[in-house]
Formats: sequence, structure tokens, C-alpha cells
Amino acid sequence: MSLYYVNHQAQPNGDHEVHKEDCIYLPYVKKFLGSFSNCADAVKEAKKTYTQSNGCRICSKACHTK
Repeated sequence: MSLYYVNHQAQPNGDHEVHKEDCIYLPYVKKFLGSFSNCADAVKEAKKTYTQSNGCRICSKACHTK
């Protein structure tokens, strides 16, 4: 299980990125999502707040879409 967060600030394309707790790109201003066994569940949780959410290309690569 890993702790996941979502960035409050959207990327230029409108995505709010989901990050694991130890990601080098974890933003300062973020929302705690919870503890999940995979990024797909974390992104699903993030979409409850930010409908346009996406996995980080570094720490949640399986959930990153272009």
C-alpha cells in the first residue's frame, strides 16, 4: 500500500496529477487521497474532487495518459 496525493494546481492541459508520497514531483500544495494498493484506485478517488485527474508520469506511470 502507498499513500497518494493529488495536486491542487492543474497542469497546463487541465490535469490534476496523482502522486505517491515519495515522488520527486510531489507538489507542496496537495490533497491527501488515502492509502491504495495501485494508482488506478488513487486516480479514481482524485476524480471525485477533480474530474480531470491523471497519474504522474514518474511515480504512477501505469495511470498516466497523454
